[in-house]
Amino acid sequence: MVIRKLEFLARFDAQNARQMMRRLARDLRVSVVNPIDEESAARHAPYNVRKMIASLRGKLLEKHPNQLIVEANGVGYDVTVPISTFSALPGAGAEIQLRIHTHVREDAFTLFGFLTAEEKLLFEKLISVSGIGPSLAIKVLSGMSTAALIPAIRNGEVEHLVRIPGVGKKTAERIVLELKDKLEGVTSAAPAITADKRPAAFSAVEADVLSALLNLGCNRAAAEAAVRGAKADSVAAEFEPMFRKALELVR
Repeated sequence: MVIRKLEFLARFDAQNARQMMRRLARDLRVSVVNPIDEESAARHAPYNVRKMIASLRGKLLEKHPNQLIVEANGVGYDVTVPISTFSALPGAGAEIQLRIHTHVREDAFTLFGFLTAEEKLLFEKLISVSGIGPSLAIKVLSGMSTAALIPAIRNGEVEHLVRIPGVGKKTAERIVLELKDKLEGVTSAAPAITADKRPAAFSAVEADVLSALLNLGCNRAAAEAAVRGAKADSVAAEFEPMFRKALELVR
């Protein structure tokens, strides 16, 4: 809605449109491409709104597998994140900063957040592959750690990629074909794990793991059985190890 209003203002009142853009940038503390400035318009024509939000800093209001609510200057932003970012974040109430990929469609304006530049770059590489949209890219990043995903792509290990829920053989082959020689700038650095400020409660961790499996498209009965299996295997009562173990068991 804001974008459409800016575009409308740009046609009839460039000065007000510039002022609105500056206020938006100041309020969100984000990097902005100015579509009104003549030099900027020449460099970025047609206007690429995907570059509008580059980062988001604020208070973490809610934290769920694959989804966060981040408050910045009184506005709550719904941000989709991979499991690696979710598990590395502190609990609700903490101040966080995310690298943002803004995905714009005719009917949607979606924010995808990442703790590291490597995660964001790999996400953007994945959505450049034919047939892979942002939702599937998040599933890929959630299904395998970057430390395992990058060498799997580079080495053409399709058999590992197809273990990710939602990734079939043809999709895995396309990922390898289109990306194996394009990951030079992507490392396998992982986000540093930050202690969660919520009181330790195994049932909460278990529920988060189940939610993450369901978000990946797993059948509920199979997901619940996998979580119980991970618990029975005496996996540490922490999200990341329990999720990885449950993901192995649900396949």
